[in-house]
Amino acid sequence: MNRKTKLTDALVRRLRPGDREYTVRDAVAPSLGVRVHPSGGRSYVHFGEGKKVSLGSAALMNIGQARRTSLALLTGGIPNKETVPLFRDFAAGPWRESWVHHCKPSTIRWRDRNLETHLLPEFGSLRLDRITRDGVHRWFDDYSRTAPGNANNCLRILRHVFNHAVACGHVVSNPARSVRPNPRRKITRFLSREELGRLHRALERRAGAKRITPSQRHQIDIIRLLILTGCRKNEIVRLRRDEVAGSQLRLRDSKTGPRTVFLNAEARSILERRLKGSREYLFPSPKDISRPLSDQLPLWYSIRKDADLEDVRLHDLRHTYASHAVMQGTPLPVVARLLGHSQTTMTLRYAHTGDRETEAAAERVGGAISALLGDRCASPAARPDAAVP
Repeated sequence: MNRKTKLTDALVRRLRPGDREYTVRDAVAPSLGVRVHPSGGRSYVHFGEGKKVSLGSAALMNIGQARRTSLALLTGGIPNKETVPLFRDFAAGPWRESWVHHCKPSTIRWRDRNLETHLLPEFGSLRLDRITRDGVHRWFDDYSRTAPGNANNCLRILRHVFNHAVACGHVVSNPARSVRPNPRRKITRFLSREELGRLHRALERRAGAKRITPSQRHQIDIIRLLILTGCRKNEIVRLRRDEVAGSQLRLRDSKTGPRTVFLNAEARSILERRLKGSREYLFPSPKDISRPLSDQLPLWYSIRKDADLEDVRLHDLRHTYASHAVMQGTPLPVVARLLGHSQTTMTLRYAHTGDRETEAAAERVGGAISALLGDRCASPAARPDAAVP
């Protein structure tokens, strides 16, 4: 469905989604339209010669900006170069201001770290309109050779920056839009009982070493707590003493908001030992005890090597906790609550079972069904009343 009318900011906000996407064309600038998606999102689109160009979200630009951008495209013009900011100035200023007030602190830290470490060194000194699609492709391909997963993360941030730059009228298209992210490997790794034993022994050996730093002792206890609680890494690394309440952790903030973590005896023992100190954080930074330990945890890489588990990620300990809970017969809604999931569909991504457990379950189910069927499962020759040929 396509309609034409004089678009205003108020009219665009009043447009309601339908079962299918539709576009309303602008009577003032015929090359401009607003596209209304079934999800309720609205975006401006430019109609050029034989192709459409997305101009960005209608929530991030007003009708005047959209008309100027569309007319500039129609006449082959570009934004005034003197007003196009450098990537570093735009990313640190208008772009960051557009989202920082409604994001969690962990999200802010994650974006800032990737911006400062990977994107600013590559693009920071360039004007936004000087960053090309080929340049983004070259950077992404180079970075993907060493860190394909984080290359995808940085690509998402770069797309976000340029979507806002388009909405602000600094550029007319997003040079990161056509870059395809690296395919993600499906990971269903969790540790078996035997592997957990190897990991425990490796931790014990390292804890008993003659030369061990305070930071390494912190990291050993953090790894143990991740195994015993199924918590996310930062929930333990940034744990404060006032969040420990007897047999529970009452986390002020997690990925899904405040939540309660129920502790077993082994986890309580580690925390009680940690609470004997007077510091705010249970795992303080050795350089500044008023701050938590870094979340990098470099000791993990040598521990997993000692245990011959070099393919295991730290986050797989959370998968392991969930999977062993399921194998112990814990109902899925209870496992979801243990992990802090609001929906069990997310829990299914974490709860895996191994071949041995699946084979044993098949035997149990088969035996139970056979018992219910009784001798009806037996072959005719095995029945007492079977006819003898």
